[in-house]
Amino acid sequence: MDRFTSMAMFARVVERGSFAAAAEGSGMTPTMVGNHVRELERRLRGRLLNRTTRSQSLTELGRRYHARCLEILALVDFAELDAREMQASPRGRLRVSCPVTYGTRALIPVLASYLDRHPEVQVELSLNDRFVDLVEDGFDAAIRVGVLPDSGLIARPLRPSPRIACASPAYLARHGHPQVPADLARHNCVAFMYPSGPERDWHFPRPDGKGSARIAVRGRLDVNGGLALREAALAGLGVIFQPQMMLQDDLDAGRLVRLFPDWPAPSWPVQVVYLPDIHVPPKLESFIAFLRETLGRNS
Repeated sequence: MDRFTSMAMFARVVERGSFAAAAEGSGMTPTMVGNHVRELERRLRGRLLNRTTRSQSLTELGRRYHARCLEILALVDFAELDAREMQASPRGRLRVSCPVTYGTRALIPVLASYLDRHPEVQVELSLNDRFVDLVEDGFDAAIRVGVLPDSGLIARPLRPSPRIACASPAYLARHGHPQVPADLARHNCVAFMYPSGPERDWHFPRPDGKGSARIAVRGRLDVNGGLALREAALAGLGVIFQPQMMLQDDLDAGRLVRLFPDWPAPSWPVQVVYLPDIHVPPKLESFIAFLRETLGRNS
């Protein structure tokens, strides 16, 4: 027998005064009610009720156990009410993983608006460039940049992120200004280091729209962080190929120079991913809708 059901039926017997009265409206017969109480007594190895043909009363064990049952049943009721309220409106802690650059430059500037709309949601934003496991790492959602592997996750597209090649004026003064992407084969290119290795195949869409140029670049430095790559470019260490959103301030200030401005900037797809669930919690549903409104393709 289910122990929680037995506790609930015992409390009902005490409240109503008999097995027969407790059975009314419960969907059980008086015999089934009695079986639940007797099962509790068997588990506890003691009598809960003194029963006669005309009356019943609690034993000392029964009084103590009844008080604890009421506490537990009240906690369960409260837990269910709290869960229903959480499912009725966005509330609770929302854990989100996001790449450092995208989180810093795109997500953080709009996040205040989401928090203003949903004052009962607390966002825990983890900025890192590693590939997190939503289940194992306990995240509700993750923003991922690049082509997604087949993971079984639900993915909702956001606005793509353009990438550009750039270098510092000092580097270009020392090593020359590449005119077309193929010239990068003769330059020191600082690559992003993924767990699988450095990204040394750079792709540039052709100006005529006919495919793209694939350049196998070389270099003496690989870095596993976008912001560190930016610092490497500013220090004149070589050419980088990174999101425009991260580099725009440096381009505007002249600290970095965009290469191949006549070539279209290639874009990386951006998606927000989350676990498939028949009942998506309102806090997550509201967050996904907000991202698509503010950072979506047509926003």
